[in-house]
Amino acid sequence: MAEDVFQKNAFDFHPHRGMETVTYIIDGVLEHSDNKGGTGILKPGDAQWMTAGSGIIHLEAPPENVTTHLLQLWVNLPKANKMAAPRYQDILSSNVPVRKEEGVHYRVISGNSGNVVSATKNYVPVTYVEINIDPGHTAKQDLPSDYNGFMYILEGSGTFGDNQVKAGKGDVLLLDNVKEKAGTSETVIKADEKLRVIFIAGKPLNEPVVARGPFVMNTEEEIKQAYTDFRSGKF
Repeated sequence: MAEDVFQKNAFDFHPHRGMETVTYIIDGVLEHSDNKGGTGILKPGDAQWMTAGSGIIHLEAPPENVTTHLLQLWVNLPKANKMAAPRYQDILSSNVPVRKEEGVHYRVISGNSGNVVSATKNYVPVTYVEINIDPGHTAKQDLPSDYNGFMYILEGSGTFGDNQVKAGKGDVLLLDNVKEKAGTSETVIKADEKLRVIFIAGKPLNEPVVARGPFVMNTEEEIKQAYTDFRSGKF
């Protein structure tokens, strides 16, 4: 995952194949367009789940004189789905399902938090939840025990996990993958001050990964083919 703060003309049209980009707007506005005629506008709290699949060429840019702050996660597609048809899922803030507890507000971009389930479609299960916690309150996020994952702290500070790690704004905390434990585990987060956490996890593919620039495939030959196809206009 990358955290970017940028203005117009930071990026030009560029291709992707074999993976997905998940863009989450923290501040500002992002306009997007692609070579298949897709267009849209994302605002704070909005997310976009773009499946590049077999290949797409797109542009993401703020309007003139706007600075945009966002997170972008790259999700590897399984071998069986790397050449899937490209698609967009614009997940607007007003449509994001919410789970509320005393002092805690969960926004479920993908996957689930408790009994609240997102409608976002995944080729492999991915949990993507923004957790906002008031000072002195505690959040509990459930997760299958065999997932890999991490938390990124956007603001505030608190205590995380069974081993009670202290962390604050800008820190990244890796979640343990307990492969030998079946069922669901729970991550406990206690807020020392107002806390905003991005919680991301997914089921490991356990497949070879060969990545080159904007292409993520399984073999060197597939990477070479991606460049050949792009240069010959097959995207």
